Amino acid sequence: MRDLVEIGMGRSARRTYDLDDVDIVPSRRTRSSKQVSTSWQLDAYRFDMPVLAHPTDALVSPEFAIEMGRLGGLAMFNGEGLWARHRDAEDKIGQLVELADSEAEDEAAISLLQKLHSAPVNPDLLGEVVARIRASGVTTAVRVSPQNAAALTPVLLKAGIDLLVIQGTIISAEHVGDDSPINLKTFIADLDVPVVAGAVTDHRTALHLMRTGAAGVIVGYGSFAGTTTTGEVLGIGVRMATAIADAAAARRDYLDETGGRYVHVIADGDIATGGSLAKAIACGADAAVLGVPLAAAAEAPGKGWYWPAAAAHPSLPRGAMLPVTYGDRPSLEQVLQGPSNDPFGSLNLVGGLRRSMAKAGYSDLKEFQKVGLTVRG
Repeated sequence: MRDLVEIGMGRSARRTYDLDDVDIVPSRRTRSSKQVSTSWQLDAYRFDMPVLAHPTDALVSPEFAIEMGRLGGLAMFNGEGLWARHRDAEDKIGQLVELADSEAEDEAAISLLQKLHSAPVNPDLLGEVVARIRASGVTTAVRVSPQNAAALTPVLLKAGIDLLVIQGTIISAEHVGDDSPINLKTFIADLDVPVVAGAVTDHRTALHLMRTGAAGVIVGYGSFAGTTTTGEVLGIGVRMATAIADAAAARRDYLDETGGRYVHVIADGDIATGGSLAKAIACGADAAVLGVPLAAAAEAPGKGWYWPAAAAHPSLPRGAMLPVTYGDRPSLEQVLQGPSNDPFGSLNLVGGLRRSMAKAGYSDLKEFQKVGLTVRG
């Protein structure tokens, strides 16, 4: 039974929950964390940890994507970012970071970010950069917007991508553009690579997107820190605990509907610590996208600054540039796998997930999705 609240005469709303509102309940059995597996498989691709990097230039350079893959995760490279527009993308990001360091206000840095993104995507450059990631041997995933998926996908297929990510702030099975719509069901059916699509926020939209043939569905629209889609710009909010649980229910319904086709639920938002990563899996996610936590890593090209991909929108930016520091910048390996000296869970994120699973008595991610939950009063 949905929890409806009357917000005025003739108007009611559903009560929903953030990850901070729920807690994991340990079972009667515990186990050693050495007996816990955090591995995850999407289509033919297996990963040691259920972690993806948000497709922002603040995080995912070609080198970052390669290191993320080496550590057992997956980085989503932004096929419409600065690396696809400028051969000297690293220098351009350096200019952006220098301006952010020197300015008290965020507007100047966002204006420069918009200016840098006004250069057109260079298909040849995009193909070269993606091919470089591919040549390293790691699983190669590239994100494009629904508006540009049809134009850029042939370039990406030629470069040898393993996974295509079609991601917008909110996405539906049919995106109606200015010229012609892209119907994801027919678009995906014509591809030889698996597609991850999103973002979705509820059961109906998740089920609709699963029916397109997507291998994975993204829930949420990015790390909340620095993202201004909620309230400030569009008024669209996603309470991640409820949204993940809704999408997991859609996954179950689609599994029954198709007689066994499993679609992965990937949580993207409100996940910044090992505890919130564990809660996302406990609510039903198969994996999670991280943004701000990874920006602290020494390998991140933002050099301690984070901005979501939506911050570069030319007319309606939906994100800010945020400083992310934990003293000395740790390595990406330390952020993900430790060791940690931070008692608040911002380092060794996968270790936090592993220990949570062990304390609750579960040995793998699928089983951990069945763990008990409580809601804080």
